[in-house]
Amino acid sequence: MNRFKASKFRHTEARLPRREAWIGGIRAGSVTSCGNHVKASCCWIAFNAEAAGVLGVVPLEGEDGGKRTVSQLCCHSDVVTDFDFSPFDQLLLATGSADETVKLWRLPESGQDMPEAAGLTLGTGGGRLDVLQFHPTADSVLASGAGKRVTLWDVGQQQPLTALDSHGDQLQSVTWKRDGRLLGTSCKDKKLRIFDPRASPAASQSIPGHENNKDSRLLWMGSSDCLISVGFSQMREREVKLWDTRRFSGALLTVTLDTSPGTAIPLYDADTGLLVVAGKGENLLYCFEVAPAQPALTPVTQCCTEGSTRGLAAAPRLALDVMACEVLRILQLTDTALVPISYVVPRKSVQDFHEDLFPDCAGTLPATGAQAWWAGDSQQVSRVSLHPARRPTETFTSSVIACTRLPAADTGPTNTDTGPTTTATGLTNTDADPSEASGYSSPSSLASPSSVATSLSASTGPSSGFASSPSQKSLQSILGPSSRFRHAQGKVLHRDTHLTNLRGLSLTTPGECDGFCANRHRVALPLLSAGGQIAVLELSKPGRLPDAAMPTIQNGAAVADLSWDPFDPQRLAVAGEDAKIRLWRIPEGGLQETLQEPEAVLQGHTEKIYSIRFHPVASDLLVSSSYDMTVRIWELSTGREAFCLRGHTDQIFSLAWSPDGKKLATVSKDARLRLYEPRRSPQPQQEGPGPEGGRGARLVWVCGGDYLLVSGFDSRSERRILLYRAQALPDGPLSVLGLDVAPSTLLPFYDEDTGVVFLTGKGDTRVFLYEVTSEPPYFLECNSFTSSEPHKGFIFLPKTACEVREVEFARALRLGQSTLEPVAFHVPRVKKEYFQDDIYPPTRVWWEPALSSSAWLAGEDRQQRRTSLRPADMTPVSEAPKEAPARKFVPASVYLEEKSDEQKKEELLNAMVARLGSRDDPLPQDSFEGVDEDEWD
Repeated sequence: MNRFKASKFRHTEARLPRREAWIGGIRAGSVTSCGNHVKASCCWIAFNAEAAGVLGVVPLEGEDGGKRTVSQLCCHSDVVTDFDFSPFDQLLLATGSADETVKLWRLPESGQDMPEAAGLTLGTGGGRLDVLQFHPTADSVLASGAGKRVTLWDVGQQQPLTALDSHGDQLQSVTWKRDGRLLGTSCKDKKLRIFDPRASPAASQSIPGHENNKDSRLLWMGSSDCLISVGFSQMREREVKLWDTRRFSGALLTVTLDTSPGTAIPLYDADTGLLVVAGKGENLLYCFEVAPAQPALTPVTQCCTEGSTRGLAAAPRLALDVMACEVLRILQLTDTALVPISYVVPRKSVQDFHEDLFPDCAGTLPATGAQAWWAGDSQQVSRVSLHPARRPTETFTSSVIACTRLPAADTGPTNTDTGPTTTATGLTNTDADPSEASGYSSPSSLASPSSVATSLSASTGPSSGFASSPSQKSLQSILGPSSRFRHAQGKVLHRDTHLTNLRGLSLTTPGECDGFCANRHRVALPLLSAGGQIAVLELSKPGRLPDAAMPTIQNGAAVADLSWDPFDPQRLAVAGEDAKIRLWRIPEGGLQETLQEPEAVLQGHTEKIYSIRFHPVASDLLVSSSYDMTVRIWELSTGREAFCLRGHTDQIFSLAWSPDGKKLATVSKDARLRLYEPRRSPQPQQEGPGPEGGRGARLVWVCGGDYLLVSGFDSRSERRILLYRAQALPDGPLSVLGLDVAPSTLLPFYDEDTGVVFLTGKGDTRVFLYEVTSEPPYFLECNSFTSSEPHKGFIFLPKTACEVREVEFARALRLGQSTLEPVAFHVPRVKKEYFQDDIYPPTRVWWEPALSSSAWLAGEDRQQRRTSLRPADMTPVSEAPKEAPARKFVPASVYLEEKSDEQKKEELLNAMVARLGSRDDPLPQDSFEGVDEDEWD
C-alpha cells in the first residue's frame, strides 16, 4: 500500500450472517492449547468438541436449504490439542493430542460415514503435542511441536526427517514460509526463531520477541521475508509486531491493541494483506491491512459478534464467493455455533469478476514430494485463477492414506519426476513402501478399531448438541460407549427440608478442607467467630434457625479441617491451626449447651494440620497431614500415634485411604503422587507424576481400589481430572480430561456402587458427573447439575439417605450463603414401582467396622459385609414380568368387517372425533418459547 495511494481494501466490511446461516447444534470444547480450535478445508470444517479426544466435523457448504449435519470424529484417548488440513488433499486431516500421538484421517465425501479408525498413527513419544502444520509446497511433510522440540515428518514413509531442538522452553506456535524453505517458531522463553531445516537443526536466527511469556503466535507473511507476531507486553498489553528476517535485530513496528487477558488468535491472508485478530473468550474481531514495506498496520474495520470466541479459522480462498466481492471469510467458533463472517469490499458492479481484488492464489496440486523436498527441491505450487470460469477442476489425493473415494472426474496433470505423480484416480505413487519404514508399523496395523473412541465421553450423546449423520449405521460405533447415568438429574428438594437463616458461617476454610462435614444425623459448620466455633445442626430438624445465639463447640483454635467418625455418629474430629486434633462428643439429640472441653486431644504435629480422614474399615483410626510434611496415623482408643509417614518435599494437598483400608495415597504440591502401605514402611512404596499446576489437588480411589482419580490443574490453570492405575503410578496417568478454567480446586466424591464421580468446587455453580470405567474411554460424561447461585460447599450423604422408590442414587447437601439445601440425584425410569437392582447393587455396611484398631495395627485385614437397599414390598425390576406390548390402535377390521358403507363412515368419524377429543397431550404451539424483541429482525 503506497502512502499516496488509497488501498482498495479500505472500505472492507465485516458482514455478520443472520442466525439462520449459523452452523448451530454444536457444543464446542474448552481445550487449553496453542491451537486455533477450528480449521477448514474446501470441503470440511473441523473443531474441538466438548468431549475429550473428539472433533466435530461439518461440511463447509450447506446442502439444499443450507442444512448441515454435524458429525463426530473420535480421534484420541486424550484431548485433541491441534489439527490441520492438508493444503492439497482437501480430505486429509492430521490431529495431535495430549496422548503424544499424531494421527492422519481421510474424511469422506459429503454424505458418507466418518472413518472409524485412523489411516496412520505416528507415536512421537516426545510429550503432549502442541502444534501441527502441513508443509505449504511438498506433499506428506508435516511439522509437529511437542514440548521444546519441532519434528518434521515424512508421513508417507512414517519417519522423522529431522528434529529442531534449539528451544529453551515450551513451544507456542510454528509457521512455514509460503515457499517452504524456512520455518519460524515462537516459544515461552520469549524468543522468536528461524530455522532452515534442510541446512541445520539449529536455529539460523533468534531474537527476543514479546516481553511477556504468555501465549504468543507467529505468522509468516506469504513468501516475503516478513513475519507477524501477536503476544503480550511486559505491562500485559496485547500487541502486534512486524519483523523482517533481513533486519532481525528488532521489530519493524509495534502496535498495541488493548489490555484484554484473552490469548490473541491471528489469521493472515497473504494475497490481500489482511490480518484478523480475535481474543479467546471475547466478541471483538480486529481487521488490519499490513504493509511491511513502509511499515504500517492500518485498521480496516472492527466487528462485534454475539458470542464469545472459542476458536477462529479462515476459509480457503478457493471457497470464497468472489462474485459477491468476498475477500475473506472467517469462521468463529462459539460455545454453541460456528458463525461465518464475510469480509466484503463494496463494489458497484456485482456482475463482473474483480481481478484487482482476487489475484491468482496457490492451487491444490503439490509442487514436490517429501523426499524430493528434503533433497533440496524448492519448486513452488502453481497459482490458479479465482475466476469462476477459469478455476481448475483437477483434484489431488495424497497416497499417505489409501484412497477410499470414487475416481475424480478429471485426470490431474503429471508433475515433474522429482515430485509425486497424480494419476487418473487421484492417487499419488511413491517408490518407497511405507511398511518398510524402520521403527514403525504399517498403516493397516496401526489403525486398530480399539483406538476409535478411546476418549469419547457421553457428552457426544443426545445432550451434546451434535446430530448424527442419517447414513451412519450404528450410533454406538460413532458415539462410543455411553453411561447408563447419562440422563441423571439433580434436583434441590422442597424448601421444607432446608435449613435456613444460617448466620456467621466461616467461608475462609483452607483449600484442603471441604468447608463443612455431615453424616446421616447432623452437620457441622465452622463459624466466623474467634476461637474456632463450630455449629452442629440436626438434619432431622429442618426449618429456619432462630435469630438468637445457639450452642456451639468452642474448639479453641481456628478450624483447619473436620470429619465425623463413620462408626460413631456422635464423635467429631476437628483439626486446628494450633497443630492439635480435638475429639468432641455430641450428645444424643444435638447440642443443648456450648461444649468447651473435648473428649480427647491428639498432639504430635509441629505445624498446622492440612486434613484428617477416618479409616474406612477399622474403628478408632484417624490419619492426618500437616505443614511439617508428615502423615501421622492415630489410634484413638489409646490416644497415641501409631505411625508417622515421611517422604514429602512440599505441601500435602490431599490424602485418601484405599477402600480395603490397606493403603494410603497422597498428592502434594511437588506434583507427585505417593502410595504408602503404613504397616510395612514409613516411606512411599510408589511415586508417580501428579498434576502440573501447584494451585491444589484432590484424589479419591475408584473402580474397587484399582485406580486413583486425581483432580487438579495443568500449567495453564485449566481444571482437569487424571486417572492412574494404582499399581503403576510411575507410568503416569492413563487418561486426562480437561473440564474448564476456574480458580477453585475440584472436590471429588465417588459413589462406589454406581461408579459415578461428582466434581465441583467452592464457589462453583456446576457439579460435573462422570461414570468412571476401567476400560477406555475411562470417563463417560453424564448430565451436570447447575444451581442458580454459587455454593460454598457440597457434601454427599451416606447411601442410606437415598430414596430408592424415586430411583435416587446420591444425595448431597449444598451450602449457600445462608441456607443448607438437600440435592437429590436420580435416574429417570419408567417402572418406578420396581426396585432398580441394576442401579442399587448390595451396598457396603459402612456404619459397622470390620475390625478394631488394634487388630488392624496387628496386621489383620477384613472387609465389611454388604446389604441390599431393597424395601421389603418392592420387586426387583430384573424379576418383573415381561409384558406384551399393548396395541396403540384398534385394527381397522373391527370397524370395517360386515358393515354397510354408511356404518363404516359413521363409526370411523366417531372414532376419529373421540380420539381427538380425548387427547390431553399439549399442542406443539404450547411448548413454543418466546423470543427476545431484538430477535425480530
